[in-house]
Amino acid sequence: MAEIVNLRMARKRKVRADQEARASEQRAIHGRSKFEKQRDRAAEEKDRAFVEGHFRGKPGVDQ
Repeated sequence: MAEIVNLRMARKRKVRADQEARASEQRAIHGRSKFEKQRDRAAEEKDRAFVEGHFRGKPGVDQ
């Protein structure tokens, strides 16, 4: 005898699996964790502050 399958549940399960596969692909292409973004932003700010600290004139004014 065949197994009884609820088609509505099977469709929903398939849609969820497809969405998860697409999300996984997008994370691999575009994704960085929140921590990585914050770390990079903090390092960039630190570098910018270091360079601006070595100007003789006012920061933001072209010399």
